[in-house]
Amino acid sequence: MSERGGVPGEGLVKGLAVTLKTMTRRSTTQQYPDVAPELPPRSRGVIALLTENCTVCMLCARECPDWCIYIDSHKEEVAVAGAARPRQRNVLDKFDIDFSLCMYCGICIEVCPFDALYWSPEFEYAEYDIKDLLHDKDHLGQWMATVPPPPAHDPHGEPAKEETTAARKAATPTSSAARPTVVRPEPGAATPRATGPAAPPAAGPAESGVAPAAPEPGPADDGGAPR
Repeated sequence: MSERGGVPGEGLVKGLAVTLKTMTRRSTTQQYPDVAPELPPRSRGVIALLTENCTVCMLCARECPDWCIYIDSHKEEVAVAGAARPRQRNVLDKFDIDFSLCMYCGICIEVCPFDALYWSPEFEYAEYDIKDLLHDKDHLGQWMATVPPPPAHDPHGEPAKEETTAARKAATPTSSAARPTVVRPEPGAATPRATGPAAPPAAGPAESGVAPAAPEPGPADDGGAPR
């Protein structure tokens, strides 16, 4: 017995068993690039940009630990029908990602509140010059065609927040009959009162079953005698 309590040569025997087991198997070589590899569904290849969803909130650039995202924009006025004055919106001018600095952490995709950034499984974008690894918004937009569809929701998982909110609103409908209806008066007319459920009429002496109290005697009831 050895000092560690094991059988002498036990590790050597296990190693030889693994070697003999491997020798009986046929080696498998992936014929890349002739045969495309089967990547996991959540593999991280390249970042794709959906320009229509970007609102230039700058969250991705601020949270990037490598500072490899460069964004530039300008404001323009948009006329809205019925508004007193035109509104302003941000227009994206520049959205570049330097993949020579990117460490593929995925923070920019997670913090994007408007789903403008996506993971693409494409990884074949090597360049001979490191400067060509700086992808602009047009180049990033071309990767959207390679983004796979989202996986189906797990039936045993928690429902989405939007589904929970919609179900709660549908379960508590608002009743319009219980609210009083207010009629606006016409110019020069009397102000009407709010119409609601009619109150029950007050019970009279005959309906209540209680006899009315006798009136107190006055000066004329006691014979007119002076007191």
